[in-house]
Amino acid sequence: MTTPVDSPTLSPLVKELGLLKHPEGGYFLETDRQQAEVPSPFADGGLRSLATAIYYLLDYDSPSGVIHMNKSVTYHVLHQGRAEYTLITPGNPATIERKVMGTGPNETRQLLVGTGVWKMSKLLSEDLVKAKTDEEKQNLGCLITEVVVPGFHWEDHKFLTHAELVELLKDVPDKESLISELAAHVKKGE
Repeated sequence: MTTPVDSPTLSPLVKELGLLKHPEGGYFLETDRQQAEVPSPFADGGLRSLATAIYYLLDYDSPSGVIHMNKSVTYHVLHQGRAEYTLITPGNPATIERKVMGTGPNETRQLLVGTGVWKMSKLLSEDLVKAKTDEEKQNLGCLITEVVVPGFHWEDHKFLTHAELVELLKDVPDKESLISELAAHVKKGE
């Protein structure tokens, strides 16, 4: 993971907080990893840190993440900005929810994503369109803290493949348009 290159529209929070490019999209920095370890029910009893925390930022230069799943429970807490989360719970048919983290009506400042739920986040298109100048683009973004319990471990994380997306949505009404929309958020090469 690397520090992002300078761009006239890069959020100043990237440098201010020392954020790095995230493989899921956006930027991050791990801010806490508890030393105590516990057996994780989501990792076949493997030991994991009690909890981990990161800053996670979407900005004009990196406005969306890719669809992924953490086996552990993830708490999202808003610092500033707005982002839409798409949550897909496997089932027959899969359940799709869209939640906006923000401070406006029908928006939430906290979002809990349970185990076994696919998720992706993106800045809202209306917010992206409103940003015209470089300064407005620099100030556009959504900064959250993510707390993962038991703590984050790459072995407990998975990116959704295109084939899995098609299978996941096979029984969902209007599946063709959903697959078309969400395929852009499948990690390249997955």
